[in-house]
Amino acid sequence: MSALTVDHDPGRDWNDLVRLREEMEWPEGSKVEIIEGVITVSPSAANGHNLVAQRVHRLLYSVLPDDWGVFQTLSVAVPSKLGMFIPDLVVIPLTDVEPTQTYVPAGAAELVVEVTSPSNARHDRISKPAAYATAGVPLYLLIDRWAPGGPTITLYGEPRGDVYRVLSACKFGEPVRLPEPFGLDLDTSAFPTD
Repeated sequence: MSALTVDHDPGRDWNDLVRLREEMEWPEGSKVEIIEGVITVSPSAANGHNLVAQRVHRLLYSVLPDDWGVFQTLSVAVPSKLGMFIPDLVVIPLTDVEPTQTYVPAGAAELVVEVTSPSNARHDRISKPAAYATAGVPLYLLIDRWAPGGPTITLYGEPRGDVYRVLSACKFGEPVRLPEPFGLDLDTSAFPTD
């Protein structure tokens, strides 16, 4: 199953989109995001995807302070870009995660990680980094299992407007250095390629 566009009414504003996303009954286990003002429903990820996210998740916890968390299902919002995303991983100070809210502002995140799937690769490569950069997320890690030239990892940083600078890019199997405040060499040799 590929991603499904549910709503594309150009007259809807941010509050309408959020309300619709929260009030509708969506298929269990699906990922419901707002991407460029369009509500998008994606199936749950395949095991290879989840193995990559789990590996990065485990490594991040080895270097984070106790008052930061790594979340796999936390919704992050960029209202100015009509975006509400559920990144594969988001690192955020725990004080910015309000227990009574359904999402956090993307700008509170220290790192966002997206692992591509065939149905979402375009959004992870184009729409989401533009929104994350706009929100001021310092680091965006794109783990692109479906890149045309083979699986790649790209670390983006130094956001300006809606654009990031590429800090490093490599193929699966090569290490990726996450700069401070992480100071982590991410070993990608165990990432599944299919």
